[in-house]
Amino acid sequence: MEPNLACFVLFTLFGSVITSLADHNGTRHYTYCVLGAGPAGLQMGYFLSRARRDYIILERNSGPGGFFNKYPRHRKLISINKIHTGRQNREFNLRHDWNSLLSDRPDLLLRRVSGEFYPPADAFPLYLSAFAKELDLRVRYGVDIGRVRSVPSASGRSYVLTDQRASDYTCSVLLVATGLWVPQQVEFVGSDLVEGYESISTNPEDYRDQAVLILGKGNSAFETAQSVLGSASRVHMLSSSPVRLAWQTHYVGDLRAVNNELIDTYQLKSLDGLIEARLEKLVIAERREQGRWRGGRRRRSGGQKEERKLYVTLKKYLLNRSDGNDSAVAGEELPGHHIDNFSLRRPYDRVIRCLGFRFNFSIFDRSACPPNSENAKGRFPAVGPWYEGTNTPGLFVLGAASHSRDYRASAGGFIHGFRYTARAVHRVLERRYHGNPWPSTKVSTSQLLSWILKRIGEASGPYQMFEVLGDVILLRGAHCEYVEEFLLQALPHFSSLSGHEVSSHGLIVVAMQYGKKEIDSLGRDRAETDWTRAWESNFLHPVLYYYKTLPTEEEMKTRPQGWPLPRPEAIHHMVEDFLTEWDGPLSHIQPLRRFLEHCVNTDLRAFYAESCFRSALTHRKPPLFCQQGYLNRRGVPRSHRLREPVPSAGATAAAERGAAGTPGADSAFPHYLAPAGAAMSSGLKLDF
Repeated sequence: MEPNLACFVLFTLFGSVITSLADHNGTRHYTYCVLGAGPAGLQMGYFLSRARRDYIILERNSGPGGFFNKYPRHRKLISINKIHTGRQNREFNLRHDWNSLLSDRPDLLLRRVSGEFYPPADAFPLYLSAFAKELDLRVRYGVDIGRVRSVPSASGRSYVLTDQRASDYTCSVLLVATGLWVPQQVEFVGSDLVEGYESISTNPEDYRDQAVLILGKGNSAFETAQSVLGSASRVHMLSSSPVRLAWQTHYVGDLRAVNNELIDTYQLKSLDGLIEARLEKLVIAERREQGRWRGGRRRRSGGQKEERKLYVTLKKYLLNRSDGNDSAVAGEELPGHHIDNFSLRRPYDRVIRCLGFRFNFSIFDRSACPPNSENAKGRFPAVGPWYEGTNTPGLFVLGAASHSRDYRASAGGFIHGFRYTARAVHRVLERRYHGNPWPSTKVSTSQLLSWILKRIGEASGPYQMFEVLGDVILLRGAHCEYVEEFLLQALPHFSSLSGHEVSSHGLIVVAMQYGKKEIDSLGRDRAETDWTRAWESNFLHPVLYYYKTLPTEEEMKTRPQGWPLPRPEAIHHMVEDFLTEWDGPLSHIQPLRRFLEHCVNTDLRAFYAESCFRSALTHRKPPLFCQQGYLNRRGVPRSHRLREPVPSAGATAAAERGAAGTPGADSAFPHYLAPAGAAMSSGLKLDF
């Protein structure tokens, strides 16, 4: 028994013995504690429940998905709910359903409560409630955890969670799924005059004929701007960086088209606009009665509230002062005194902060708190390749809070992404604490081509979590072990995390990737259709990496910029496909087959029974397809329409002519692989 597993079993037995002694003190013991009953917490709860593990989900609100009872403020989700795809394949349809959670219930999808393409936000808590109830998940509501700490235990470390009633919950594994809900704020002079996205009015009439300045250019900022465009006199938006459009960056966290109407009114010069400036350098000020400017509201002598006007200036224009946070400024400190065409020289009635959200670190004490991530301005907790907190073994982060691993690179911060990373984390837990290997499928090598084509044509996990999750194919000679949706950044630890060993035949990794070139996303040359230039594909397309051995940690750290994996022995890009089906016989299937033959050093063509019979009589070793098919009494006879003998059947003829030597490979094959940096082979040496 492995040491980790032995310690875990010992801790579980120890916990069951002392449970009766500790319960009277208000302490409850569980193997797994899931903190938060949002989509990530319920998703993990489903996997734990299906595996019959000892777990509890703790939620501070009275129902699941409390975040969505308030956000987004204008009550429309921007995650698509495409019900009609023309397909009945459940796995394929999840590629276009960004809201539903994974389960074995084909009817337990968001479409049950909403058929809208962009569903109303109120529908999502209803869906989560149905998910938790119908799957009988163990959720305890009204438990507001205010402190999380770690303590020594038989397994090395356990976590103690204390709620508002001073009751403790102890667990050996803590799964944090609290999401991001603390408003992100920036301190600057006059920031106390700014309204927050979390508290603004959502009634457009409250903005009638008002000038509005919005700090931020993300989806919450544009959502707010769009709601007041028809009533506000002008809307300006300010942030340190230009707008990033999701359809250009392929990152769903960037501005979505459903919210970008202000870009039209800006570019068509209809009073609205976008400005770049660092928020830390701003000053927001309000006019005084005696010609000075200060923060706060004033009242006229009659007791009526005086209309306030907020002015924007820059910190560099402020004169020397003792109180750097005082928002009172003199006339010569306003930008108009220095630049007569300063963009923000007109006053505003409202300044609204829409800067997104951050993780709530405050409930963790020093013994259990993961550090801030290095990216995204430290808004996320730092986690490792399998989402375990840095310096906090046994604490895993799920859902939107785990987005530091793929921030601005994939969809891990959104439901249609983290539902798959939650499943990957559960598989890590099953291996580490219960000795269960990562699920795999044994596939005969002669059927490998078909299996890969099936996966890239329908699999939703690698499609949504591109460059983060991928299929790992362990080559074993006559057969393969097909491991689905492994964490690519954890590939150096594949054997320990999955329970599968890599043989001397090597491995192939199948991932989905976008191109890395900056292109005009709507220009004429935006797509690549020539399969010999597949490595220049710009849109989402499959990429296969062949390694003789597992990459090392050092190779992962020094991989080429923009690559999800280190440079392999050979690489194959399948040219992008407008229909995302990748089933073209010449453009997709034949190049893929040639690449696989290069990796497994075996002829992977399919033959009819007559051809296998002839090969068995005339060659020392028939092709693998014949060995595993015809010679095992599984041959397929040729129909009466296919009278042409195989040796003259077009593109495969050359490969069959070289019976005892190297088949005549397609001349474009080496040139096709060369630009991608793959190692070259002098050709296949097929013994048949």
